[in-house]
Amino acid sequence: QVQLVESGGGLVQPGGSLRFSCVASGSISSILSMGWYRQVAGEQCGLVASSGECGGPKYGDFVRGRFTISRASGDNTVHLQKNSRGVENPAVYYCHADTLTLIPVTATSDRVQNNAYWGPGTQVTGSS
Repeated sequence: QVQLVESGGGLVQPGGSLRFSCVASGSISSILSMGWYRQVAGEQCGLVASSGECGGPKYGDFVRGRFTISRASGDNTVHLQKNSRGVENPAVYYCHADTLTLIPVTATSDRVQNNAYWGPGTQVTGSS
């Protein structure tokens, strides 16, 4: 199965920076897109940024230039960099991936299955 391994977050010092990474592993034929979502206490989960979709990177409305996403075409790793510095609100960041997987049917044929995967979430906690 596919697993998304996340890194980053944790306790962030005032003025510190944030950089998240997500690595997809498992039986994957193609990764269509990878990105990050954020869950803030008292708010619904929303898109931070995604990469690999048609039209280039997509950012959530709340981002306003504070985050930059990067991912090479065909790469199984996506990075998220926060550009601004300051006190962080507690939040959980989730990695997301849309994939295509080849599933053997017979000795001479396969079928393609589209799947969406979520990482376990990485916690971001501010400090003072």
